[in-house]
Amino acid sequence: CGAAASMKLRDGPSACPSLWRPLPGPPSELRLDLVLSSGQTFRWWESSPGAWTGVLGERVWTLRQERDRLWYTVYGEEQDGRPDGAETDQVLRDYFQLDVGLPALYRAWGAADPLFRKVANDFPGVRVLRQDPVECLLSFICTSNNHISRITAMIERLCQAFGRHLCCLDARPVHAFPSLSALAGADTEARLRALGFGYRAKFVSGTARAIVEGLGAEGLRRLRTVPYAEARRELCALPGVGTKVADCVCLMALDKAEAVPVDTHVWHIARQRYGAVLGGRSLTPRAHQEIGDFFRGLWGPRAGWAQAVLFCADLRKGQELAGSRDQARRSQGRDNRG
Repeated sequence: CGAAASMKLRDGPSACPSLWRPLPGPPSELRLDLVLSSGQTFRWWESSPGAWTGVLGERVWTLRQERDRLWYTVYGEEQDGRPDGAETDQVLRDYFQLDVGLPALYRAWGAADPLFRKVANDFPGVRVLRQDPVECLLSFICTSNNHISRITAMIERLCQAFGRHLCCLDARPVHAFPSLSALAGADTEARLRALGFGYRAKFVSGTARAIVEGLGAEGLRRLRTVPYAEARRELCALPGVGTKVADCVCLMALDKAEAVPVDTHVWHIARQRYGAVLGGRSLTPRAHQEIGDFFRGLWGPRAGWAQAVLFCADLRKGQELAGSRDQARRSQGRDNRG
């Protein structure tokens, strides 16, 4: 599929309209560049300026925005037959939760929280993805003591080693996320350690095995229908899953919009910016609960969505600050050489 895929990847929607389909996608409802790079998911990359390519539902997609439209194309038709347009439309609507109107939520959060209102003006269109529960869970187990670029590389190695090959794009092989059975083998932990997963290898393989032997993939998906506290409790019983990872999965895969993932960064935001004296001196399960309750009281039933906006804003500002520091160091190096 390499040559055909490469051709499609370079062509834009206006150049090849029969290969692309549009969906309504104004920036106030969705900003691809913010949502796909902010640590919710690790399987998308900017394949050309303004175009994002990734794997969703065992298909390979490229997405781009033009004004008020989201354009997309799906690869792999050579093997699988051309996918039905209504079906692929629905896959994206579900993934981006496009039935949730974002501007009204932004207005409500801003009315309740002047700090949110100040930040959100520069970061419209940040919405929470609705991901496959297995992929989301196993990916977020890899996030402990880690950063986005390294997590992304780890997930890519995981998919190459254990996932089904889907196609090639510009000589880049693209694989599906591994099945639970592929990750539940006796040698999985050793193979993951060889791939650089460190202590996380035990938790990825152990959780895959625990789900296969317990809930099963469908049982994990059925947690979408149970109360938030019950879903979090089930997740926290799995190897390597603490409160923060469980809340990420609840929010981004299990339809618990009230889940507020709390790490040390969010804890400091609550204490320093909101003046909330919560949870004592360490980030205990009690602190997680108190901080989550604080933000749920402030932002309402979609508190996890509001927190995603602030997290994205802080992440982007941190990246810009780091870039400025790197530029200053490079400039200083040139000055010293001169």
